[in-house]
Amino acid sequence: MKDSIINLVRSNIKNLEPYQSARRIGGNGDIWLNANESPISSVFITNITSFNRYPECQPQDLIMSYANYVGLSKDEILVTRGADEGIELLIKAFCDPAKDSIICCPPTYDMYSVSARIANVQIKEIPTFKNTWGIDLKNIQDNLNQVKLIYICNPNNPTGNLISKQDIINLLKITSKSALIVIDEAYIEFSPKDSMVSFLKKFSNLIILRTLSKAFSLAGIRCGFTLANKNIINILNRVISPYPISTIVADIATQSLNKISIKNMKDRVLTLNLNRNWLVGKLKKISLVEKIFDSHANYILVKFHMSEKIFQHLWKKGIILRNQNHKIKDCLRISVGSHLECSHLIKEIKILSYA
Repeated sequence: MKDSIINLVRSNIKNLEPYQSARRIGGNGDIWLNANESPISSVFITNITSFNRYPECQPQDLIMSYANYVGLSKDEILVTRGADEGIELLIKAFCDPAKDSIICCPPTYDMYSVSARIANVQIKEIPTFKNTWGIDLKNIQDNLNQVKLIYICNPNNPTGNLISKQDIINLLKITSKSALIVIDEAYIEFSPKDSMVSFLKKFSNLIILRTLSKAFSLAGIRCGFTLANKNIINILNRVISPYPISTIVADIATQSLNKISIKNMKDRVLTLNLNRNWLVGKLKKISLVEKIFDSHANYILVKFHMSEKIFQHLWKKGIILRNQNHKIKDCLRISVGSHLECSHLIKEIKILSYA
């Protein structure tokens, strides 16, 4: 029976390796610094008591609240189950299977390529420049044949760097008649001046992905947004499922966008940025640290001497980091936790450095 089921599976899925999320990898930890979650929880109360009716296809109060937050009109916004659904919807709507391609620029977020593989869409990987992590515009321009979507994560995950606005503008101009540029701004609240939202009116091929999972401390409700001109939003509305956002999720997400909640979010961002700077300062003094890459997000990428040994030691101590050694040699990504969590991390790494 097992073999007969396997024979029914689409050929491109048979050998597909699923995205290795932090929760899928697992671990038994007390200090979770591997998923770029906020260590500071948000608390909301909902008065919703009736669940017998389906929710709105697109919750209008939530859309209006987010429109006010980002300075767009409501017809330029689609609400999705996290930014990940936005990644998938764009491929579903614009890419012909076994014909079209996407471009992504590793090292970067793996869901771009995983989503393309699921949809049987080709992937062209144009690596960023080593050390600076800047995008290779010439190489991208030379590989645009059959490309419909180009995914750029900014700030980039896992490196934490920013792609310059001028490079993104140049990319938008290069592809103005051939491809859509998708800027994943999941972490942009940690560097808000670098958002590309103000360019949406100027470039019709610009799409921006956002989420409430990071700075808004709402990873558990899975709520994201796709921002684009209304023609693109209308197309995405054709392929999104009928009721993607539950009534409770819409209520909590809407509450998170009121004036008080936005102020609280900005205070959390300030705290986490201070924690990040403190953590970087402490790591610089440890002999096992070879390099710390500049970060504009709530995580840092660190190159260690004996990175695997450090990762395993911390794992056994219940401090779970994200091992990036398969992408970037000897590197671990550290989510910025609370000051106490960061202190425990430094203590354990110091113990290894003295051993």
